[in-house]
Amino acid sequence: MRGWEAVIGIETHVELQTESKMFCGCPVRFGAEPNTTVCPVCLGLPGALPVPNEEAIERILRIGAAFECTLVEGSLFHRKNYFYPDLPKNYQITQYDLPFCIDGHLDIDVDGDELRVGITRVHMEEDTGKSIHGSESGRIHDAKFSLLDFNRAGVPLVEIVSEPDIRTPEQARAYAAELQRVVRSLGVSDARLEEGSVRFDANISVRRVGADEFGTRAEVKNMNSLRSLQRAIAYEIDRQIALIESGAAVVQDTRHWDEGSGKTTSMRSKEESEDYRYFQEPDLVPLHVDQPWRDRVFASLPELPAIRRHRITAAGVDRQAAAVMVEAGDLADLYDEAVSLGAEPRTVGNWLSGDVVAYLRRNETSLADTHLRPDHLYELATMVGEGALSSTAAKDVLARVLAGEGSPAAVAEQYDLLQISDAGALEAEVDAVLAGNPDVVAKLRAGDMKPVGFLVGQVMRATGGKADPRIVSDLIRTRAAAG
Repeated sequence: MRGWEAVIGIETHVELQTESKMFCGCPVRFGAEPNTTVCPVCLGLPGALPVPNEEAIERILRIGAAFECTLVEGSLFHRKNYFYPDLPKNYQITQYDLPFCIDGHLDIDVDGDELRVGITRVHMEEDTGKSIHGSESGRIHDAKFSLLDFNRAGVPLVEIVSEPDIRTPEQARAYAAELQRVVRSLGVSDARLEEGSVRFDANISVRRVGADEFGTRAEVKNMNSLRSLQRAIAYEIDRQIALIESGAAVVQDTRHWDEGSGKTTSMRSKEESEDYRYFQEPDLVPLHVDQPWRDRVFASLPELPAIRRHRITAAGVDRQAAAVMVEAGDLADLYDEAVSLGAEPRTVGNWLSGDVVAYLRRNETSLADTHLRPDHLYELATMVGEGALSSTAAKDVLARVLAGEGSPAAVAEQYDLLQISDAGALEAEVDAVLAGNPDVVAKLRAGDMKPVGFLVGQVMRATGGKADPRIVSDLIRTRAAAG
C-alpha cells in the first residue's frame, strides 16, 4: 500500500433483542421453525397496518446515547422501495432524512493508538427475511431452487453508519469489535455475529497519500464476522490499487465477499438514494422524542466498555487482563464484586483473566456453571496477602474452588496446601539446610548473597513447598550471619 491510503466507512446492522417485531406483535425468536413467527403485518398482506414498537425505539435511543449522538426531537419513517425477494411487501420501512440519532462518535484503541471514528447516523428499520438457495455455494447463481423464511422479516434492525474515518483493515476490525462490545453492554441485543444479530457492510475506496478527493468506492455487503470484515477490506484495497496501477478504473458497485476463495465479486451496480424512491411512510405518524425522554435515556446508560477498562486498569490491573474481563462481561462483574469486598485488584484481575479463563476453556464451560463466588476470590486473595497460601498453591486452590470442592480455606486445609509462615516452625528446617551446606554458608558470611536462592530452594524442597519463601530468605540471612 506504499503511496496509497484507504478510505473506509462501515455500516453496521444490529438486530434488537425485543420480545416482538418492529411493527407487529410476532415474537422475535432465533431458530424457530421457518415461517412460524409471521402475521398479516410482517407478511405485507393487504389492509394490515404497522404499529411502532416502543421498546425498540427506546433501545435505538440508548445506542445513540452511548455513541454521544444528538437524539433528535422529531423523527419520521420512510418507505424504501427496492426488489426485496425476502421482504413480502417489496419495500422496507426505514428512516431517511430524519433518523433518531445523528452526529456521534466511537473511540477505539488500535495497538495502543486511539482513533475517534465519527458516527453519521443511527437509524431504525425492519429486517428482511432469509433466502435459502439450493446450491453448494449457497448463492443463487447456481441454485436449483430457493426457499424463503419470513421469520426474520420485520425484526427491529438498527443501522449504525460511520464516517469514512477508518484507514486500515486493522482499524476496521477494532471499530467493529468495540461497537459490538458497546451494543452488548447496553443489553439491547445479544450481538451474536454467528447468528447474524450483527452484520457489517463496508464502503471502501483508495487514493494517493496526501490527496483530498475520495476515490471511487465499492460496497462489500453482509459480513458477519470480524475476521471476514478485516479480510474483505484488505482484499478490496489490494484489488482497487492493482486496477488503478494497471491503468483501469474502479467501478462503483456492490460486491459479495466469499470466505472460501478470499475474494470479493461484483453483485450489481451501486444504487444511490434516488434509486430507492424514498417517501414518508403513510401508515405511520411522525414520532416525537421529548426532552424528558432523552434525559431518561442518557441517565439510564450503564458503564460503557472503554470507561470500564480504564477504571480497572487505573486500579493497577494489567491492560490486557482488563480487556479480557470486560470483553467477557461476567468476569468483569465478578471482579467488581470481589474488589468491593476488599480483594486486591491486580491479583484478582490476573486470576480471572488467566487461570479462570483457562479453566473455562479447558472444561468447555461458562462462569455461571462454576462454583466461584466473589467472597471466594476475596478469601483467596486475603490468604495470599497474609502469607497463608503461596501464589503457586493459590492456583491449585482456585481450580478446585471452580470445580465445587469448597471454599478456599477448606480446600487448602483438605489438601495440606497452607503455607508455613511461622518463623519458629521454620528455624529447624533452615538450620538443617545451613548445616548441610557449609561451603555455601561460608560464601554468605563473606558477603556473597547469590547462594541465598539456592538455600531457599533447599528449604522449600524439605517442606514440600509449603514454607513462606520470604520468611525463609530472612531466616537464612540472619542465622547464617549469626553463625
